Amino acid sequence: MSCSWNRRAAASAVFLCLFLSLAVSSANARPIVIKMATLAPEGSSWHKVLQDMGEAWSKATGGAVTLRIYSGGVSGDEDAVIRKMRVGQLQAAALTGIGLSYLDKSFYALHVPMMYESDEEFDYVRDRLSPVLERKLEEKGMIVLNWGDAGWVHFFAKRPFTRPSDVKAMKLFVWAGDTNLIQLYKETGFNPVPLSAIDILPGLQTGLIDAFDTTPLAALAFQWFGLAPHMSDLRWVPLTGATVIDRKAWLGIPEELRPKILEAARDAGRNLRGEIRRLNDEAVRVMVKNGLKVSRVPPEVRAEWRRTVEDVYPRIRGKIIPADMFDAARKYRDEFRAGRRGQPTGR
Repeated sequence: MSCSWNRRAAASAVFLCLFLSLAVSSANARPIVIKMATLAPEGSSWHKVLQDMGEAWSKATGGAVTLRIYSGGVSGDEDAVIRKMRVGQLQAAALTGIGLSYLDKSFYALHVPMMYESDEEFDYVRDRLSPVLERKLEEKGMIVLNWGDAGWVHFFAKRPFTRPSDVKAMKLFVWAGDTNLIQLYKETGFNPVPLSAIDILPGLQTGLIDAFDTTPLAALAFQWFGLAPHMSDLRWVPLTGATVIDRKAWLGIPEELRPKILEAARDAGRNLRGEIRRLNDEAVRVMVKNGLKVSRVPPEVRAEWRRTVEDVYPRIRGKIIPADMFDAARKYRDEFRAGRRGQPTGR
């Protein structure tokens, strides 16, 4: 009997060890879930690109890393998203340049109004500033997975306008959070109303604001243009963005999987750039069919806008934007223009 009991005990021990081994293996096989927030509404082009990126992550890692997207601002405005990343409630975010500026004011150098004249010019500057900006973000505990575009920002309003004085007479939405920037708007003669981006629609509905600036694609995606059906064709500033992940979460992903995730993210960013630029043009056509009135800004009025902005450049440099980054952006812009002047036209 003793021998039989020992055999049963040994078998039980082997079974227990096997069970524990499988349990540990099962626990280790659980996918790493990266929770990402974005202001982009569900179904929008930005949201679809993030979904495609998540599918690429899952495929490239054999399901070891999955992406869970919280879209449409359900996690709050971008400053709230950043706070949630700091405490681990979220691990990643697709941020606009404004949200990135909450992390480091250097990002404002890419969003100086009237500084850039074309996509090519802006790309030239961004490509040269991005390594510096990525290092600055890493110092803040964030890793850039990719860069993306939102398009050129235009002004929208409840009534027709073309001149700076027209917009100054309106209650203009501005992003809340940067008191220096809000004060500069006031000193320049505008009437800024600082709000969260997710409050633009109720702000228009209640009369709290009657003008805002954004990209055509955003105005269409969020249906803001229905309450502000006038847009000028003035290209105010290009709006860029980036997908970032918390450094701790990034290091928590197995090292051999990180290059695959990064490659999928960079592919998504490249695909998004051309797509967004095409879709912004399409968005204007769709909105015009649905009641949007686009005002042409003649050259002399465009020059008036440029003077209005350039007059405050000395107050932007060093106070709103670190002086070295402002100077670097302007240097690369001028470098691009000088190169263009030296190239044959091909005509």
